[in-house]
Amino acid sequence: MGDDMPTVLYVDDEDMARKYFGRAFGNEYRVLTAPGVDAALALLVDHDVDVLVTDYRMPGKVGGELLREVERSWPGLVRILVTAYADKDVLLDTVNGGDVFRVLEKPVRQDALRAVLRQASTEAVRRARDRAARDHGLLAVEETVAFLAHELGAPLASIADFARMLSRRVHEDGDERGIEPGYLLLRARIGNAVAHMSDNARYCQAVLDSFVDSVKRASPAPAARVAGGGARQMVAALLASYPMSADERAAVVVDVQHDFAIRASPNCVALVLSSLIGNALRALRGQPAPCLRIAVGTGARPVIAVEDNGPGVPPEILHRLLLDPVSMHGGAGGGWDLIFCNRVMQSFGGHLRVQSKQTPADGHGTTATMNFPESHKESA
Repeated sequence: MGDDMPTVLYVDDEDMARKYFGRAFGNEYRVLTAPGVDAALALLVDHDVDVLVTDYRMPGKVGGELLREVERSWPGLVRILVTAYADKDVLLDTVNGGDVFRVLEKPVRQDALRAVLRQASTEAVRRARDRAARDHGLLAVEETVAFLAHELGAPLASIADFARMLSRRVHEDGDERGIEPGYLLLRARIGNAVAHMSDNARYCQAVLDSFVDSVKRASPAPAARVAGGGARQMVAALLASYPMSADERAAVVVDVQHDFAIRASPNCVALVLSSLIGNALRALRGQPAPCLRIAVGTGARPVIAVEDNGPGVPPEILHRLLLDPVSMHGGAGGGWDLIFCNRVMQSFGGHLRVQSKQTPADGHGTTATMNFPESHKESA
């Protein structure tokens, strides 16, 4: 969309019709005009157009051809067809052109066209928002997959190398005379297990590589990529979309002391923050006066701290949270999230710190702090 007003491209071979459209709607829209299909396509290449209004009957190529080309190359563009020939052939050609927002029959009253243009502009805003959300989602997936590929690629390669080394040892030529049959059988079984382990490691690596390639092909073009914003913006956006009840939302307090830019892996950072908020909300269930405080920038340090006044984490679990797959409430399994969160932070030079208290003197609660490197200290 344009900075000040939507851009409308009007296509009609009649010079007076184009001039009339420009005079009638030039104060409400940024109006571009074209006398035919080829000129319209050239304008679409050079300009960001929100709404296309095209006549159907024109010398040379008709409006249906323009609609079909727009469907292929600019599928998000809102299209309006204007024609004096509202017959069966025109309507069939229009439907085959795909996704026409409105079909208007000449002569079109100015007030009716104005109303349709307003509706089309609203639809253009909705489509642009949906495209941005899809692009952001694809970027988030690509960024997360790239991190997982880095995290899993090295262990898989180590497993494959270890399997190859064991295989060489198992199959080394040697004199088998005097060796007990049971040992030979055990060695054969180990050899088979090693081969199976090696095959599985190579298969997992191939699947991971294929998945990464597929995500890259599906991701938006580099021109669509946007740099990470500030910590304040990330917290606000996440809280706006996070599924919370009214009571949970009322318990959230945001304290921005010093905003700072998040430049590295913003989508992965958002995943970490989302996980910490989820942990805090779970800790607050059943608390009489729940409070979840999110602090951005403490003492000019680039940090995001998520603090709750829940029951706290037992000391015997606290020191293991970032090392072993244990949950904050104890028990094995299901506790990989904080290990993953810490690895994400470490991938760009930061780290995660978890503190908790469970004493009558100090009170109860847990604080998980995302510490960013000093390179992020610059204000957003």
